[in-house]
Amino acid sequence: MTEAIKKSLRESPLARWTAMFVVSMSMFGAYYFNYAGSSIKPILETALGWTSSDIGTYTGSYGWFNVFFLMLIFSGLILDKLGIRVTGLGATILMAIGTALNYWAMTAMPAHMLDMHVTLPFVGTLPMQVFLSCLGFAIFGIGSEATGITLSKAIVKWFKGKELALAMGLQMSIARLGTALALAISLPLAIKFNYSTPILLAFILMLISLVAFIVYIVMDIKLDKSEANLEIEEEEPFRIKDIVSIVSNKAFWYIAILCVLFYGAVFPFLFFAPDFVINKYHVAPKLAGYIPALLPAGTILLTPFFGYIYDRKGKGATIMIIGAVMLLIVHSFLAVPFLNQWLFAAVMVVILGIAFSLVPSAMWPSVPKFIPEKKLGTAYAVIFYIQNIGLVVIPTILGVVLTMSNPTVSPNKMLIKSSIEQSFNKTLATHQINYNKKDLKIAIDKATGRVVDSIVQNTFYTPTPEKDINKTALQSSIVASNMNAAGNFNLKDGSRASLLALAKVFTRSTYPIIKKEKLNITYNYENDILIFVLLGILSVIFGFLLKAEDKKKGYGLELPNIEKTAE
Repeated sequence: MTEAIKKSLRESPLARWTAMFVVSMSMFGAYYFNYAGSSIKPILETALGWTSSDIGTYTGSYGWFNVFFLMLIFSGLILDKLGIRVTGLGATILMAIGTALNYWAMTAMPAHMLDMHVTLPFVGTLPMQVFLSCLGFAIFGIGSEATGITLSKAIVKWFKGKELALAMGLQMSIARLGTALALAISLPLAIKFNYSTPILLAFILMLISLVAFIVYIVMDIKLDKSEANLEIEEEEPFRIKDIVSIVSNKAFWYIAILCVLFYGAVFPFLFFAPDFVINKYHVAPKLAGYIPALLPAGTILLTPFFGYIYDRKGKGATIMIIGAVMLLIVHSFLAVPFLNQWLFAAVMVVILGIAFSLVPSAMWPSVPKFIPEKKLGTAYAVIFYIQNIGLVVIPTILGVVLTMSNPTVSPNKMLIKSSIEQSFNKTLATHQINYNKKDLKIAIDKATGRVVDSIVQNTFYTPTPEKDINKTALQSSIVASNMNAAGNFNLKDGSRASLLALAKVFTRSTYPIIKKEKLNITYNYENDILIFVLLGILSVIFGFLLKAEDKKKGYGLELPNIEKTAE
C-alpha cells in the first residue's frame, strides 16, 4: 500500500503546488476584469455619460444569469456530473466571450444604436450601450463563478488531508493580484490612453486564463492516470436529491449567509472605492486606485498565512468572527464625515484587508467539514449563488442610493462636457478646420475630465443650491469664456495634438467659472457607507451563530485541517 501511495501524483509536493498555481492563473484575469470596469467610473461618466445608477447596474449585472437563470446551480451540477476538466474549460471560454462583448459594446457599437434603450424587469430602462456592456459582464459572470467553484473542487482534489487551507489561501492570493492590478492601474490607464484600454487588457488576460486552464487539464489527466491502480473509495453517484441534504444543513446556511454579507461589504466597496477615495479624500484620480489596492495586495500574503494557521491550529469559526468584527469597525470609521484624510483611509483599507484575509481563509476550507466531497461542487455552487444574489442587489442599491443622494452631480458633469463640446465645435467651425471625430471626442473627454478632477481634488466649497444656479446662463458663460481664450490660441490644424492643446486652453478657462459658481460635482458617499456598516453588523451575528452550531454538532471547524498520521 505504501508503494502504491507513492505513485499518486498528488503525493508529490512539486506536482500539487504546480497544479495549484496553474489553475489559479485562470482566476487572475477574472479578478482583474471584475474590477476594471467599475474602477474607471469617473471616466465612464464623462466619456460615455453613464450615471452612478448605470454603473451600479453594470456592476450588479455580473450575477444576472447566475441568479435569475440559476446558472450557478447548473454549473455546480455540471461540475459534479462532468468533472473539473469539462466544466473549467467551458467556463474559461465563456469568460473570454463575455469580455469580448463588453469591449465591443464600449468601443465599437454602431452610432445608430447609441440612442436606443432597453427596458428590463426589476432593472428599468437602460441605454443600449449600458445594456450590452451589462450583457457581456453577465456572460463573463457565468464563466467566472463556474471557474471559482471548479477551482475550489480542484484544490480539494489535490490537497485533501494536506495543506488545504494554505492552498486555498494561495489560490485566492493569486486571484487577488488581479484585483490589486485592476484597482491600481485601470484608472491611470484610462486617463493616459483611453477609457477602453483597461477592458482591452482584460480580454488579453482572459485568453491567458484559457491557456492556463488547458495546461491544468493536462496535469489533471496525469493525476488520474497516476491513481488508476490505487484502492480509492468509490463515491456514490450524485443525485438531485442531494441538494436537499445540503440546504437542510443549518451550518451550511450560516456560512452561506455570512459569505453574502461579508463579501457584500467588501466586493461592492472595492467597486466604488476609487471614486469614493477621490470624492471624500480628494486624492488625485491617477493615484486613487492605489489606496483600495492595498486591500487585495495585503491579502496576498495574509490569506495563506491565516490558512496555514487554520491547517495546523484550527479555530476556523473564531477566525471568521474576528474578521467580521474588523469589517464592522472599518466601515463604521469610514462613515465618519470629518475623518477625511487620505492616510486615514489607507490605514482603514489595510485593516479591511486583514479582515478580508481572515474570513475567506477559514470559510472555504470549512465547507468540506460538513459537506461530503461528492456534493462539494453543488454546495460551493449554492453558496456562490447566494453570494451572487448579494453581488447583484447590493451594487445596484448602492448605485441608486448614490444617485438619489447626489441627484445633481451627474447632470452637472454633463453640463460641463456639453459646454466644452460647444466650445470646440464653434472654434473649429470659425477656423474652418477639418478634424477626425475620434480625436475630437478624446480632446473633449480630456478637457472635461481635467476640469472635474481639478474641482473634486483641489477645490473645497459648499455647493450653491441648485435652484440658485441658472444653468443656461452658466453654459453660455463657459462657452463665451472658452471662445475668448481660443481667440488667443493659434489653432493651425485639426490634428490630435492641436485638439489636445486646445483642450488644455478650455480646461484653464472653464475651471475658474465652475469654481466661482460652486457647481456641485462631488459625490457624498455617506449613505452608501452606512449600508456597509449594516452588513458588518449582520456578519458578526451570523459568525457567532455558525460557531454555536459547530459547537452543537461537532463539525470540527475549530479543529486543524491537517490529518495527523499514525507513526
